[in-house]
Amino acid sequence: MPFLIPVLALAIFAQGTSEFMLAGLLLPLSADLGVEPATAGLLTSAFAVGMVVGAPLVAVFGSRWRPRLTLVLLLAVFIAAHVVGAVASTFWLLLLTRVVAALANAGFLAIALATVRAIVPPALTTRAVSTLLAGTTLATIVGVPAGAMLAAAFGWRSTFWGVVLLCVPAVIALLRDRTLESVAPAAHPGVRSELEELRRRRVVVPIVLAVLVNAATFGVFTFLGVVGAEAGVAEPWIPLLLAVFGVGAFLGVSATARAAARRERTWIVGGTVAATAVWMLFALSSGSAILVHVGAFAGGFASFAVGAALISRIVREASGAPVLGGAYATVALNLGAVAGPALAAAAYTAAGVHGILIAAAVLTAVAAALTPLLRPSR
Repeated sequence: MPFLIPVLALAIFAQGTSEFMLAGLLLPLSADLGVEPATAGLLTSAFAVGMVVGAPLVAVFGSRWRPRLTLVLLLAVFIAAHVVGAVASTFWLLLLTRVVAALANAGFLAIALATVRAIVPPALTTRAVSTLLAGTTLATIVGVPAGAMLAAAFGWRSTFWGVVLLCVPAVIALLRDRTLESVAPAAHPGVRSELEELRRRRVVVPIVLAVLVNAATFGVFTFLGVVGAEAGVAEPWIPLLLAVFGVGAFLGVSATARAAARRERTWIVGGTVAATAVWMLFALSSGSAILVHVGAFAGGFASFAVGAALISRIVREASGAPVLGGAYATVALNLGAVAGPALAAAAYTAAGVHGILIAAAVLTAVAAALTPLLRPSR
């Protein structure tokens, strides 16, 4: 595995920390900038929407340069957005920096995923993609709790500076690494031809499955603190519950990296069925504080194990889209992150915490029902 893969994972860890950390900063941030917490919540929504829109747009724009230069430039823009965000005196300026950061993050992730095909053999694609996604799962385990502690000690602005410091080693490593020197700008037949990939069942089916699975995952994760509180988990222990979910997610991604490459289709079929069972059992046991922790761990493991396999499959099957293939995977991931919390909120309004978990089970059950449409691996 090239050294560049963990370097990219470090950058994705920093970006994932930035994406998720605001969940614990809304109250101090809104008080400091003089807005309601509900208004401050737009920062999270803006970032997610920016990820969805930015992945294809920035990937196409950046494809004219060599991948190494594009990745460094996007990471530099991401750093600059956080420097401005750290000193922003108004909410709307901070909101603008979140949109810019999301666009840079989306482009970085899309190009990093697309670049995997150029630097590792096909047999290692699943492992390499899982390593990149491990950066996101580590953000939920380490980055978000560390950001919350940093904010408690030094204020919410310190978390933005913390993200900047995390990105600096990745920039230096990218500048020094020689893996991408020989990788030329993608020789692609044009955006229209790459969009034709979306008409191929081998590409469309894993994208649909990834949206469904990730919607379930991020819907539950967004409201996991609410689920824990209603089960009797004390407020100081909610970060631990979130970390338990993150540990399960990290181990799920790691399991996919080790075991899924040679039996990916079977892994996805079994994973969607397992995730459905986990969410249903979680719903039935959500009244117990102890079982909520068990459910959080199992849900994180199952959902990220199958989610990582689906993202890997999209990257590999979209071989006719050297520029947009990584963008398709990024959009699938983030459409779930946008739609999932909205669906979970509606389910919570209608049926309480049970509704959140049952909605997740329904989403993964639909995904499981669609898995027969997956073509066998070539």
